[in-house]
Amino acid sequence: MHIGPYALPNNLFVAPMAGVTDRPFRMLCKQLGAGYAVSEMVTSRKDLWNSLKTSRRANHEGESAPIAVQIAGTEGPMMAEAAAYNIDRGAQIIDINMGCPAKKVCNKWAGSALMRDEAGALAIVEAVVAACAAKGVPVTLKMRTGWCDTERNALRLARDFENAGIAMLTIHGRTREQGYKGYAEHDTVAAVKAALRIPVVANGDIDSPQKAAEVLRHTGADALMIGRAAQGRPWIFREIAHFLATGEILPPPATREVQRWLTDHLHEHYTLYGEDAGVRSARKHIGWAVRALPGGEAFRGVMNTLDDCDAQLRAVHTFFDHLAEDHALLPAVLGAANQDTIALQA
Repeated sequence: MHIGPYALPNNLFVAPMAGVTDRPFRMLCKQLGAGYAVSEMVTSRKDLWNSLKTSRRANHEGESAPIAVQIAGTEGPMMAEAAAYNIDRGAQIIDINMGCPAKKVCNKWAGSALMRDEAGALAIVEAVVAACAAKGVPVTLKMRTGWCDTERNALRLARDFENAGIAMLTIHGRTREQGYKGYAEHDTVAAVKAALRIPVVANGDIDSPQKAAEVLRHTGADALMIGRAAQGRPWIFREIAHFLATGEILPPPATREVQRWLTDHLHEHYTLYGEDAGVRSARKHIGWAVRALPGGEAFRGVMNTLDDCDAQLRAVHTFFDHLAEDHALLPAVLGAANQDTIALQA
Protein backbone atom coordinates (compact mmCIF):
# COMPACT_ATOMS: atom_id res chain seq x y z
CA MET A 1 0.00 0.00 0.00
CA HIS A 2 1.17 3.54 -0.79
CA ILE A 3 0.46 7.01 0.54
CA GLY A 4 1.74 9.31 -2.15
CA PRO A 5 5.30 8.16 -2.90
CA TYR A 6 5.64 6.16 0.31
CA ALA A 7 5.35 2.37 0.27
CA LEU A 8 4.11 1.01 3.59
CA PRO A 9 5.18 -2.40 4.95
CA ASN A 10 1.57 -3.39 5.75
CA ASN A 11 -1.94 -2.00 6.11
CA LEU A 12 -2.14 -1.85 9.93
CA PHE A 13 -1.99 1.70 11.26
CA VAL A 14 -1.68 3.33 14.68
CA ALA A 15 -4.40 5.93 15.27
CA PRO A 16 -3.41 9.42 16.39
CA MET A 17 -4.37 9.74 20.06
CA ALA A 18 -3.74 12.89 22.07
CA GLY A 19 -1.58 12.14 25.08
CA VAL A 20 -0.72 8.65 23.80
CA THR A 21 0.84 8.43 20.35
CA ASP A 22 3.99 10.36 21.05
CA ARG A 23 7.24 9.39 19.36
CA PRO A 24 8.19 6.60 21.85
CA PHE A 25 4.77 4.94 21.54
CA ARG A 26 4.73 5.20 17.75
CA MET A 27 8.19 3.65 17.55
CA LEU A 28 7.13 0.80 19.85
CA CYS A 29 4.03 0.03 17.77
CA LYS A 30 6.07 0.03 14.56
CA GLN A 31 8.58 -2.31 16.17
CA LEU A 32 5.71 -4.68 17.03
CA GLY A 33 4.09 -4.81 13.62
CA ALA A 34 2.37 -1.53 12.77
CA GLY A 35 3.05 -0.40 9.24
CA TYR A 36 2.27 3.27 9.80
CA ALA A 37 1.66 5.70 12.65
CA VAL A 38 0.30 9.23 12.83
CA SER A 39 1.39 11.74 15.46
CA GLU A 40 -0.72 13.34 18.12
CA MET A 41 -2.54 16.36 16.76
CA VAL A 42 -0.48 19.53 16.50
CA THR A 43 -2.29 22.84 16.83
CA SER A 44 -2.46 25.29 13.94
CA ARG A 45 -2.17 28.18 16.39
CA LYS A 46 1.17 29.81 15.67
CA ASP A 47 1.44 31.30 19.17
CA LEU A 48 1.63 27.76 20.61
CA TRP A 49 4.25 26.31 18.27
CA ASN A 50 7.10 27.12 20.62
CA SER A 51 5.38 25.58 23.63
CA LEU A 52 6.92 22.54 25.27
CA LYS A 53 3.89 20.41 24.41
CA THR A 54 4.03 21.24 20.70
CA SER A 55 7.80 20.86 20.51
CA ARG A 56 7.52 17.36 21.95
CA ARG A 57 4.76 16.47 19.52
CA ALA A 58 6.92 17.71 16.64
CA ASN A 59 9.88 15.58 17.74
CA HIS A 60 10.60 12.77 15.25
CA GLU A 61 14.20 11.89 16.19
CA GLY A 62 14.99 8.30 15.27
CA GLU A 63 11.51 7.58 13.90
CA SER A 64 11.28 5.55 10.70
CA ALA A 65 9.74 7.04 7.58
CA PRO A 66 7.22 8.07 6.60
CA ILE A 67 6.76 10.73 9.29
CA ALA A 68 3.06 11.61 9.48
CA VAL A 69 1.86 14.61 11.47
CA GLN A 70 -1.77 15.40 12.23
CA ILE A 71 -2.76 19.08 12.37
CA ALA A 72 -5.89 20.56 13.95
CA GLY A 73 -7.53 23.94 13.51
CA THR A 74 -10.44 25.91 12.13
CA GLU A 75 -9.12 28.20 9.38
CA GLY A 76 -7.65 27.29 6.02
CA PRO A 77 -4.74 29.76 5.99
CA MET A 78 -3.67 28.83 9.54
CA MET A 79 -3.89 25.12 8.75
CA ALA A 80 -1.87 25.62 5.57
CA GLU A 81 0.79 27.48 7.52
CA ALA A 82 0.82 24.74 10.17
CA ALA A 83 1.30 22.13 7.46
CA ALA A 84 4.28 24.00 6.04
CA TYR A 85 5.74 24.49 9.53
CA ASN A 86 5.60 20.75 10.26
CA ILE A 87 6.97 19.81 6.86
CA ASP A 88 9.98 22.02 7.54
CA ARG A 89 10.47 20.01 10.76
CA GLY A 90 10.41 16.62 9.12
CA ALA A 91 6.80 15.76 8.32
CA GLN A 92 6.52 13.72 5.12
CA ILE A 93 2.71 13.29 5.27
CA ILE A 94 0.20 15.77 6.71
CA ASP A 95 -3.05 14.47 8.21
CA ILE A 96 -6.04 16.74 8.82
CA ASN A 97 -8.00 16.16 12.03
CA MET A 98 -11.75 16.09 11.44
CA GLY A 99 -12.37 13.22 13.84
CA CYS A 100 -11.59 14.34 17.38
CA PRO A 101 -14.81 14.40 19.47
CA ALA A 102 -13.33 16.10 22.55
CA LYS A 103 -15.43 19.03 23.75
CA LYS A 104 -12.42 21.29 24.20
CA VAL A 105 -11.65 20.75 20.50
CA CYS A 106 -15.19 20.78 19.11
CA ASN A 107 -16.21 23.82 21.14
CA LYS A 108 -13.71 25.76 19.06
CA TRP A 109 -15.18 24.23 15.87
CA ALA A 110 -12.14 22.09 15.20
CA GLY A 111 -11.90 18.29 14.99
CA SER A 112 -15.16 16.57 14.12
CA ALA A 113 -17.07 19.86 14.52
CA LEU A 114 -15.71 20.83 11.10
CA MET A 115 -18.05 18.26 9.58
CA ARG A 116 -21.00 20.53 10.42
CA ASP A 117 -19.66 23.23 8.09
CA GLU A 118 -19.10 21.39 4.83
CA ALA A 119 -18.03 24.46 2.86
CA GLY A 120 -15.58 25.44 5.60
CA ALA A 121 -14.22 21.92 5.85
CA LEU A 122 -13.62 21.80 2.11
CA ALA A 123 -11.91 25.20 2.19
CA ILE A 124 -9.49 23.92 4.84
CA VAL A 125 -8.72 20.83 2.78
CA GLU A 126 -8.10 22.89 -0.36
CA ALA A 127 -5.77 25.27 1.48
CA VAL A 128 -3.75 22.48 3.11
CA VAL A 129 -3.51 20.43 -0.09
CA ALA A 130 -2.27 23.47 -2.01
CA ALA A 131 0.40 24.26 0.61
CA CYS A 132 1.58 20.65 0.72
CA ALA A 133 1.54 20.17 -3.05
CA ALA A 134 4.06 22.99 -3.33
CA LYS A 135 6.40 20.89 -1.19
CA GLY A 136 5.52 17.50 -2.74
CA VAL A 137 3.83 16.22 0.43
CA PRO A 138 0.62 14.13 0.37
CA VAL A 139 -2.33 15.04 2.60
CA THR A 140 -4.59 12.55 4.36
CA LEU A 141 -7.66 13.14 6.50
CA LYS A 142 -9.39 11.42 9.42
CA MET A 143 -13.07 12.00 10.15
CA ARG A 144 -16.18 10.43 11.64
CA THR A 145 -19.42 9.26 10.05
CA GLY A 146 -21.01 12.63 10.84
CA TRP A 147 -21.93 14.98 13.65
CA CYS A 148 -24.88 12.97 14.98
CA ASP A 149 -27.16 10.14 13.90
CA THR A 150 -29.30 12.44 11.75
CA GLU A 151 -26.29 14.18 10.20
CA ARG A 152 -24.21 11.38 8.69
CA ASN A 153 -22.49 13.23 5.86
CA ALA A 154 -19.22 11.30 5.60
CA LEU A 155 -19.95 10.02 2.09
CA ARG A 156 -20.75 13.46 0.68
CA LEU A 157 -17.68 15.01 2.30
CA ALA A 158 -15.47 12.11 1.24
CA ARG A 159 -16.29 12.71 -2.42
CA ASP A 160 -15.46 16.40 -2.06
CA PHE A 161 -12.22 15.68 -0.22
CA GLU A 162 -11.08 13.20 -2.88
CA ASN A 163 -11.78 15.75 -5.60
CA ALA A 164 -9.80 18.33 -3.61
CA GLY A 165 -6.70 16.13 -3.60
CA ILE A 166 -6.79 14.12 -0.36
CA ALA A 167 -4.53 11.08 -0.81
CA MET A 168 -6.10 8.78 1.80
CA LEU A 169 -9.18 8.94 4.03
CA THR A 170 -9.72 7.34 7.44
CA ILE A 171 -13.20 6.98 8.92
CA HIS A 172 -13.98 6.24 12.56
CA GLY A 173 -17.31 4.43 12.55
CA ARG A 174 -19.01 6.68 15.09
CA THR A 175 -20.58 10.12 15.02
CA ARG A 176 -19.15 12.96 17.08
CA GLU A 177 -22.24 12.72 19.31
CA GLN A 178 -21.35 9.11 20.18
CA GLY A 179 -17.82 9.94 21.31
CA TYR A 180 -16.56 6.44 22.15
CA LYS A 181 -19.88 5.10 23.43
CA GLY A 182 -21.88 2.34 21.84
CA TYR A 183 -20.46 0.42 18.92
CA ALA A 184 -18.71 1.54 15.77
CA GLU A 185 -20.65 0.89 12.57
CA HIS A 186 -18.71 0.15 9.42
CA ASP A 187 -21.51 0.36 6.85
CA THR A 188 -20.56 3.99 6.28
CA VAL A 189 -16.94 2.99 5.73
CA ALA A 190 -18.06 0.40 3.18
CA ALA A 191 -20.15 3.00 1.34
CA VAL A 192 -17.25 5.45 1.22
CA LYS A 193 -14.84 2.77 0.02
CA ALA A 194 -17.23 1.78 -2.77
CA ALA A 195 -17.51 5.40 -3.94
CA LEU A 196 -13.87 6.51 -3.82
CA ARG A 197 -10.73 5.72 -5.81
CA ILE A 198 -8.25 6.73 -3.10
CA PRO A 199 -7.34 4.38 -0.21
CA VAL A 200 -9.90 4.23 2.60
CA VAL A 201 -9.02 3.18 6.16
CA ALA A 202 -11.47 1.70 8.68
CA ASN A 203 -11.22 2.70 12.34
CA GLY A 204 -13.24 1.93 15.45
CA ASP A 205 -13.60 -1.08 17.80
CA ILE A 206 -10.92 -3.14 16.06
CA ASP A 207 -9.63 -4.94 19.14
CA SER A 208 -8.76 -8.47 18.02
CA PRO A 209 -7.42 -10.34 14.98
CA GLN A 210 -10.87 -11.78 14.33
CA LYS A 211 -12.52 -8.35 14.43
CA ALA A 212 -9.84 -7.00 12.10
CA ALA A 213 -10.61 -9.69 9.52
CA GLU A 214 -14.34 -9.11 9.89
CA VAL A 215 -14.02 -5.34 9.34
CA LEU A 216 -11.81 -5.84 6.29
CA ARG A 217 -14.34 -8.25 4.77
CA HIS A 218 -17.31 -6.03 5.55
CA THR A 219 -15.86 -2.74 4.34
CA GLY A 220 -13.40 -3.71 1.63
CA ALA A 221 -11.13 -1.08 3.24
CA ASP A 222 -7.54 -0.79 2.15
CA ALA A 223 -6.22 -0.62 5.72
CA LEU A 224 -7.19 -0.72 9.38
CA MET A 225 -6.42 1.91 12.01
CA ILE A 226 -6.18 0.80 15.64
CA GLY A 227 -6.21 3.10 18.64
CA ARG A 228 -7.38 2.14 22.11
CA ALA A 229 -6.75 -1.58 21.62
CA ALA A 230 -3.02 -0.86 21.31
CA GLN A 231 -2.84 0.80 24.71
CA GLY A 232 -1.00 -1.68 26.90
CA ARG A 233 -1.05 -4.20 24.07
CA PRO A 234 1.08 -2.80 21.24
CA TRP A 235 1.81 -6.31 19.96
CA ILE A 236 -1.78 -6.43 18.66
CA PHE A 237 -0.40 -5.35 15.28
CA ARG A 238 1.74 -8.44 14.86
CA GLU A 239 -1.15 -10.60 16.13
CA ILE A 240 -3.48 -9.18 13.48
CA ALA A 241 -0.86 -9.42 10.73
CA HIS A 242 -0.22 -13.08 11.55
CA PHE A 243 -3.94 -13.91 11.62
CA LEU A 244 -4.64 -12.17 8.32
CA ALA A 245 -1.74 -14.01 6.68
CA THR A 246 -2.32 -17.49 8.16
CA GLY A 247 -5.72 -17.66 9.83
CA GLU A 248 -3.95 -18.67 13.03
CA ILE A 249 -3.95 -16.99 16.43
CA LEU A 250 -0.51 -16.28 17.82
CA PRO A 251 0.15 -17.42 21.39
CA PRO A 252 0.55 -14.63 23.96
CA PRO A 253 3.99 -13.04 24.05
CA ALA A 254 6.51 -14.21 26.61
CA THR A 255 6.23 -12.33 29.89
CA ARG A 256 9.93 -11.43 29.68
CA GLU A 257 9.38 -10.03 26.18
CA VAL A 258 6.64 -7.75 27.44
CA GLN A 259 8.86 -6.69 30.32
CA ARG A 260 11.63 -5.74 27.90
CA TRP A 261 9.27 -3.88 25.54
CA LEU A 262 7.76 -1.89 28.38
CA THR A 263 11.06 -0.97 30.01
CA ASP A 264 12.62 0.02 26.67
CA HIS A 265 9.54 2.15 26.03
CA LEU A 266 9.88 3.79 29.44
CA HIS A 267 13.52 4.70 28.80
CA GLU A 268 12.51 6.41 25.53
CA HIS A 269 9.60 8.08 27.30
CA TYR A 270 11.77 9.52 30.06
CA THR A 271 14.28 10.78 27.51
CA LEU A 272 11.56 12.73 25.69
CA TYR A 273 9.73 14.12 28.72
CA GLY A 274 12.38 14.39 31.42
CA GLU A 275 12.13 13.28 35.04
CA ASP A 276 9.10 15.14 36.38
CA ALA A 277 6.79 15.02 33.37
CA GLY A 278 8.10 11.60 32.34
CA VAL A 279 7.27 9.79 35.55
CA ARG A 280 3.76 11.26 35.60
CA SER A 281 2.90 10.64 31.95
CA ALA A 282 4.37 7.11 32.04
CA ARG A 283 1.83 6.04 34.66
CA LYS A 284 -0.94 5.62 32.11
CA HIS A 285 1.21 3.44 29.85
CA ILE A 286 2.25 1.23 32.76
CA GLY A 287 -1.33 1.10 34.00
CA TRP A 288 -2.64 -0.04 30.63
CA ALA A 289 0.05 -2.73 30.46
CA VAL A 290 -0.74 -4.28 33.85
CA ARG A 291 -4.37 -3.54 34.69
CA ALA A 292 -5.71 -6.92 33.52
CA LEU A 293 -2.74 -8.98 34.77
CA PRO A 294 -2.69 -10.86 38.09
CA GLY A 295 -1.94 -8.31 40.79
CA GLY A 296 -2.12 -5.50 38.26
CA GLU A 297 -4.69 -3.33 40.03
CA ALA A 298 -2.79 -3.45 43.31
CA PHE A 299 0.45 -2.64 41.52
CA ARG A 300 -1.12 0.39 39.84
CA GLY A 301 -2.02 1.78 43.23
CA VAL A 302 1.55 1.49 44.43
CA MET A 303 3.11 2.65 41.16
CA ASN A 304 1.01 5.83 41.12
CA THR A 305 2.65 6.94 44.38
CA LEU A 306 6.18 6.80 42.94
CA ASP A 307 7.62 10.12 41.86
CA ASP A 308 10.95 9.36 40.22
CA CYS A 309 11.88 7.40 37.12
CA ASP A 310 14.34 5.01 38.76
CA ALA A 311 11.79 3.96 41.37
CA GLN A 312 9.17 3.50 38.67
CA LEU A 313 11.47 1.30 36.60
CA ARG A 314 12.47 -0.80 39.61
CA ALA A 315 8.82 -1.34 40.47
CA VAL A 316 8.02 -2.43 36.91
CA HIS A 317 10.95 -4.86 36.90
CA THR A 318 9.89 -6.32 40.27
CA PHE A 319 6.29 -6.77 39.12
CA PHE A 320 7.27 -8.60 35.93
CA ASP A 321 9.96 -10.64 37.67
CA HIS A 322 7.32 -12.03 40.01
CA LEU A 323 4.83 -12.50 37.17
CA ALA A 324 7.38 -14.43 35.09
CA GLU A 325 7.95 -16.90 37.95
CA ASP A 326 4.40 -18.21 37.47
CA HIS A 327 3.69 -17.31 33.84
CA ALA A 328 6.22 -17.90 31.07
CA LEU A 329 3.68 -16.46 28.65
CA LEU A 330 1.69 -13.37 29.45
CA PRO A 331 -1.68 -14.24 30.99
CA ALA A 332 -4.72 -13.31 28.93
CA VAL A 333 -5.23 -9.55 28.78
CA LEU A 334 -8.60 -7.86 28.33
CA GLY A 335 -9.07 -6.04 25.03
CA ALA A 336 -8.37 -2.34 25.30
CA ALA A 337 -11.86 -1.60 24.01
CA ASN A 338 -13.11 -2.62 27.48
CA GLN A 339 -10.82 -0.20 29.27
CA ASP A 340 -12.03 3.06 30.77
CA THR A 341 -9.28 4.88 28.93
CA ILE A 342 -8.66 8.60 29.25
CA ALA A 343 -7.12 8.92 25.82
CA LEU A 344 -8.62 11.02 23.07
CA GLN A 345 -8.59 9.19 19.78
CA ALA A 346 -8.19 12.01 17.35
